[in-house]
Amino acid sequence: MNNEIRPSSWKNLIEILYDIPKDPTINRYRSNFGYRGLANSKWKLETSLVRLGGSYEKLEGPLLRSFVKYAESNSLPSDNVWELLAIAQHHGLPTRLLDWTVSPQVALHFATAELEHYNEDGVIWCVDINAARQHLPKDFQDILAREYAYLFSVEMLDFIKSLKDFDTQYRGDNFILFVQPPSLDARIVNQAAVLSVMPDPSMHISDYLDQNPGLYKRIIIPKELKWEIRDKLDQDNITERSLFPGLDGLSRWLKRYYGAGP
Repeated sequence: MNNEIRPSSWKNLIEILYDIPKDPTINRYRSNFGYRGLANSKWKLETSLVRLGGSYEKLEGPLLRSFVKYAESNSLPSDNVWELLAIAQHHGLPTRLLDWTVSPQVALHFATAELEHYNEDGVIWCVDINAARQHLPKDFQDILAREYAYLFSVEMLDFIKSLKDFDTQYRGDNFILFVQPPSLDARIVNQAAVLSVMPDPSMHISDYLDQNPGLYKRIIIPKELKWEIRDKLDQDNITERSLFPGLDGLSRWLKRYYGAGP
């Protein structure tokens, strides 16, 4: 694939990840990419809703309704559907959202955290958020321009009151919205989290990107480099302990750190 890059070493990988030209509009070295690391390069960009299988697109409404219905009193801060979706995704409910990060090293962590996949190449999907904005309907572009924003917040999308309205209003349009989730806890903050959403629960982001190859690249993480990458990320404190603050993350880090090596 022309969109695939395969680094030959740790040094080459870092050069590729941080090949960020200076933005002449602000005279700073700021990346336009959102990153998603996967342990296996053969895996597609599938939402947790898609991974349910079957008629998953019909289950989105019942899932979210039940989530709101059975949530503990005062545990959901508002009725903003985008905030509800972000909270639901954060707590493991299958949704049409997909997790990304604006940190290359966080993406590297997720590409190398699962030791059971060290016999496979990993991958970091890199989507040019700035280029993807050019595919948005004009009303969304106008919001970003008016707010002088790079990413949408949940508040900026409050004019869309339901997912049904979202799908109906933009039926036939193909685009990806990148949304910055509320800072619900340190996990979201430390992971530099970003969410993507499309105007149809059955849409596959991988298919959309295949149709728009100028929006993305894939950095293949050779399986031969995974142990070196993992050890150097640990040295830089890019670990479960920092990305999932709390006893669960600490335990996950210790289990992996003290596990068997190559």
